[in-house]
Amino acid sequence: MTVDHKVRVHRSEENLARTDQLAWKIAEVAADPVAPPAEVADMVVNRLVDNAGVATASLDRGPVVAARAQALRHAAAGDRAGSVVFGTRERVSPEWAAWANGVAVRELDFHDTFLAADYSHPGDNIPPLLAVAQHTGADGAALTRAIAVAYEVQVALVTGICLHQHKIDHVAHLGPSVAAGIGALLDLPTEVTYQAVQQALHTTTATRQSRKGEISSWKAFAPAFAGKVAIEAVDRAMLGEGAPSPIYEGEDGVIAWLLDGPDAGYTVPLPAPGEAPQAILQTYTKEHSAEYQSQALIDLARRLGPRLREAGGPDAVRSIVIHTSHHTHYVIGSGSGDPQKYDPQASRETLDHSIPYIVAVALLDGGFHHERSYPPHRAADGELVRLWHAISTVEDPEWTRRYHSHDPAEKAFGGRVEITLTDGSTLVDEIAVADAHPLGARPFGREQYVGKFRDLARDTVDRVEQDRFLDHALRLPELDAGELGELTVVPASLAGAPGRGVF
Repeated sequence: MTVDHKVRVHRSEENLARTDQLAWKIAEVAADPVAPPAEVADMVVNRLVDNAGVATASLDRGPVVAARAQALRHAAAGDRAGSVVFGTRERVSPEWAAWANGVAVRELDFHDTFLAADYSHPGDNIPPLLAVAQHTGADGAALTRAIAVAYEVQVALVTGICLHQHKIDHVAHLGPSVAAGIGALLDLPTEVTYQAVQQALHTTTATRQSRKGEISSWKAFAPAFAGKVAIEAVDRAMLGEGAPSPIYEGEDGVIAWLLDGPDAGYTVPLPAPGEAPQAILQTYTKEHSAEYQSQALIDLARRLGPRLREAGGPDAVRSIVIHTSHHTHYVIGSGSGDPQKYDPQASRETLDHSIPYIVAVALLDGGFHHERSYPPHRAADGELVRLWHAISTVEDPEWTRRYHSHDPAEKAFGGRVEITLTDGSTLVDEIAVADAHPLGARPFGREQYVGKFRDLARDTVDRVEQDRFLDHALRLPELDAGELGELTVVPASLAGAPGRGVF
């Protein structure tokens, strides 16, 4: 059972009580000691494994190497255990471990997602929570509940408050959810978590330019930064410091000036007191390393590829039109107005947000791979470029309606593809959800999460190291504090930073 919290702007003279503020309601969820049910705990384990797989595959990529180099120069306080930097057994200060590990998880754009009024990758909550748990000596049960709480808050905010309409990056919902998760992890008083949630929101609100135009490596760093800042916010709040308040409802607050304005109202659904967190079950992971709104369309392209080859192949294509939702058209489609989405010299970060590029590769290759589908492994040859440039998107009101549907059986993230051939004939097919979605053709379960981890880790760590990690990860709710340090993978060698910055 959830409670719908009505959120609006209040003038200063209205003196909105703390207990009526959204940040307080979020803090109350964190302070509620109810344990997650077994199916939620199992899904927390799945997402821990999922994060580890994508992080392992990215360990030698430039942004991850840089973030790790920064983190390793920040030792933990002498009287605390410190937090493990993923890929090593080195321990550092928790906010810096969250930074390095968050970048590793996010670099390939290959972990879980939740889409509603806004976008999110709720697995971004896990690196900072794991870092704080390792540093403070929490056990696996406490970490499992904290992750479930953070997912609950993230899903609630993404369900109720749209950021992207105002070009605010979605990590503005991540800062508060991480702060709430840490509050649950450390069993903090509601007052402390309330202040931390507000500080975290205030300091993690940034524009969406990180996901627009020529997208850079900051796309991977942005959620890691939010996790790092949230840890610092909790630390300040624990030392008795306050925050801008009320951060959501104030007349100079986030809603009044960054979102829908002083007359706006939002509804944020949070669990009723005593209700276990379950929102993680509404989220879904990726089978393919690309923006989530491309997942179903990759699967559809895999299906259409053989039909296209039988009809004459790419040279027989006059145009390909993808009829899809507003979000897909305007964020990763031709409706974005970004010429970089059609540029063979574009960055990987740009191409994983280009549905024309992604569908072209999937049609030609029969699938999509986290390395082979991107340059330089997938050369932008003439055949690919011609097919890529023949693809456009249009918004279809019905797909937009289904995208926003609250009925899980109707909610959809796909579209309809119409391929027009040079002889005037057409190939048409559609798909509602990705094959790996809980309602898809091949839903992900524990076997698939473990299989994805092994596939991604195969070229980086040996089978013995994979088994050691999985032995601990699959027992997360039962782990004692000392065992949380085993939630890393250590390859035989790691790339070092090419130079040195300030630190």
